[in-house]
Order: sequence, then C-alpha cells, then structure tokens
Amino acid sequence: MKFVDREKELAALQALVTQRGAQFVTVYGRRRVGKTTLLVEWARRSGVSFIYWVAARESATLLLRSFSQTIYRHRYPDNPPDLLFTFPSWEMAFHEVATLCQQQRLIVIMDEFPYAVQSEQGLTSYLQNSWDHLLKQTQIVLVLAGSQIGMMVDMMGYQAPLYGRMTAQLAVKPLPFYALREFFPDYPTAERVAVYAILGGIPAYLELFDETVNLATNIRQQILSSTSIFQNEPFFLLQDEVREVSNYLAVIRAIGEGAHTLDAITKQAGLPKNHVSTYLVRLQELTFVERQLPVTVPPHKRSTKGRYVLADAYLRFYFRFLAPNRILLEQGLLNRLWEKISEQLRAFIGQTAFEELCRQWVMRQGALGQLSFVPDAIGRHWAKDVEIDVVAINWREQQILLGECKWGEEAVGRKVITHLIEDRTPRVLAKLDGNWQVHYAFFARSGFTDAALAAGRVVGALMVDLAMLDGPF
Repeated sequence: MKFVDREKELAALQALVTQRGAQFVTVYGRRRVGKTTLLVEWARRSGVSFIYWVAARESATLLLRSFSQTIYRHRYPDNPPDLLFTFPSWEMAFHEVATLCQQQRLIVIMDEFPYAVQSEQGLTSYLQNSWDHLLKQTQIVLVLAGSQIGMMVDMMGYQAPLYGRMTAQLAVKPLPFYALREFFPDYPTAERVAVYAILGGIPAYLELFDETVNLATNIRQQILSSTSIFQNEPFFLLQDEVREVSNYLAVIRAIGEGAHTLDAITKQAGLPKNHVSTYLVRLQELTFVERQLPVTVPPHKRSTKGRYVLADAYLRFYFRFLAPNRILLEQGLLNRLWEKISEQLRAFIGQTAFEELCRQWVMRQGALGQLSFVPDAIGRHWAKDVEIDVVAINWREQQILLGECKWGEEAVGRKVITHLIEDRTPRVLAKLDGNWQVHYAFFARSGFTDAALAAGRVVGALMVDLAMLDGPF
C-alpha cells in the first residue's frame, strides 16, 4: 500500500521509542485504513530492531507455532526454523521475547491480535502475566493492533486482563482531504472533493481508483463492476464486529436512506426499538454512525434534537446509490445505474464532503487565530424553520459564525448572501439567549458574482472559494 501523510502518527509512535522503559501500545482502526502500512513504515524508520507478526484465522496451535517461528527467525536470521518448531506455551514464547530486549530497544508488533484472542481465549491473561513479571522490566515497545475496533477497545476495559497495562493507544483515522493530492495529482480540486465524498480517506480504496482516468470511469470500473470488492464491503466491515450482521445493515441502510431519528430508523428498519437502540450504540463505538446535535444546543444540556448520520463516506455512497438499486447491478444494467448516480451525485457531494470540508476549514482557521473569535465548537444548526450548514460558536463571548455552502456549477449570487443575513440569521438568534455578535462565511465551488462579493464585504463575511479550501494545510 502506498504510504501517504501520517506524519503525526509516525511522530507519536516514534516518541514511544525514545521514552524510557517498556511501552505497551494498542493501535486500532477500521479495516483498510492503513494500520499495517503505518506500523511497518514506523518500525522501518525507527532505527531499532523490530519483529512483525500477524495473526491469522487458524487454530491456537498454529498461531503459537507461527509466533514462535517469527521470534526464532529474528533471533537466528541465518538459520531457518524447523517447519514444526514451536515453543511449548505462549508464556515460553513471551519469555523468549523478554530475553531479546533486556538491554536494547525492540519493537514487537502483534497485528490482527483479536484473531489470536478468538482462537486462544487465554492469550490476554498469558500476556498480562508475562507483562507484569517479565516484559515491563525490559526495553520492549509492544504493539497490539487490530481492525476489530470493538474487541480492541474491550481489551482496555476495566474488567479485561490487560486493563491498566497500556502505556499508550492510537486510533488510526482516515486520511485527511489534502492527502488525496498524492493519489490524484492531476485531478482538479472539484474532482478530488468528489472522490473524497465517495471513498473518504481510506487508503486501500483510494489506491483502487486510477488517477489516469476520470471519476466517472473509476466509478464504473471500480465500484459498479461485477468483480468489485466495493459491492460487498458493508457486509465485510461488519462481519468481524457484530453477530447479527443483517440487522445492523438494516439500521445503516435506514440511516442512509434518510431516517435520522430513533423512531424513524426503527420504522424504516422494521426492528424492535430497544434492539435498534443497542445497535446504534454499537455502531457509534465502531465509528460507522455518529449522533449529532445542533451546535447551538448549550453544552451539558440534554436535547432530543439528535440525528444519527453515517460517519463513513463509502457507507453513505453505498446506501444512497447502490443498495436501493441492487437489482440494476444484478441485471448488469450499469448504464441505467450510472444515469441514476450521475443525476444525484452533485447534490450528494455538496451535502456530505463539501460541507464537511467547509467546517474543517473553519476549524483550521480558528486554530490558527484567523477568525474573530476562538470557537468552542463547530458543526451545524437545524430546527423546524431553519438549517445552517456551518456554525462556529463561542458561548462565553457570545460570538457565532454562520456559514452557507454551495456546490453548484454557477457563481453564487447576491441573493444567497442576503437570504442568510436577513432571513435565516434572526431565526437562529431567536433560539439563543443573550446579545450575540454574528459573523458570516460563504463557501462556493464556483466562486461569487461581483454583487455577492459586495454584499459580503458589507458584513465582513469570509468569502471562500474552492482554491482557498484546497490551500496549504
């Protein structure tokens, strides 16, 4: 896999190497996000010896043999082990690891660790005992990595054997938008935003798209093809994490088709409400679903205005375009399916990736001190009578920024500016107590008319075009 960005993650991991004493680290993130590539790249750059081992879905005996032979090959690189060589127990294997790092730093990466735990349920207890009595007195940097986010998080829980042993943890997240420049250096910014809306920042997905052909061709060849990995991806993302995959998929599909409240999702999915509540909690833990509140709801105030949204870009695309049109895929009517996608794709991009990038831009400007105030929170506002795409708020200073995002192909006109200022702003302020100072930002794919720019200058609005959004980070 191509290694892109990840400088912050590399620095965080390398800091563990330079710290004194043994380090015990968990690294987790969804499938295909690039955990293995990151860990191997870090280990190679670290300047110290390392052992990399990846667990497979096989018996406990074969897993121990595999781990034992990996250790043996590290210790005796010129003397391959016998095919059946194995340490008699995991405790003995960990004891051998401890002898390798008594005096010198050694990175030991156990990748896909949850697979090993599924086959050898006592493994975490063996590791706990070895850490307490051997490994924590050595110079080891022990890394447990896995894609099964739920199990990785559970291993750090209060009642788990490894509770309290971890010295660090790293959640590997999708790549940021600017990283797409390295995958698609010749794509115009608008096309990269479209790719980001469909694939997000998942490196394994991005590598499947061909930078030498346009977006439409990539969608047809890589997503709509009968041999595409994308068509069953939602199932594969869930199968290792949950038991009732079909029920979880029903909940995700309901959200993808526009149900955003518990009652609406329950009705759409056709499942008992108490079960849906449980599924939603789990999906949030797995980072596939997010519950959002209007950013104008005061901190610590309970609210019933929460909306459940899909947090994963490809899941949004899949359940917006592929799941409802599965019959067209199965019948091979790809031209008709592409027509349906292309008719709605612009709106989809504008409502998802473009709005998210605009909020990220405001967050970045706030961090750099380029706004009139430092925001406490950035998000959206919605109520029965008004929705605002971008809102940044400082509760103590009573300052608020309201922003409008337009992904159309024509320059934004004056009417958009005045509508937010004169009509929608009073509706937002009516729901806030106090005397608020209002700031404005407008975001446009295709820029602004002269009249719009003049109207924006009157209120000191930030007028942000696509080039500014794609600027240096």
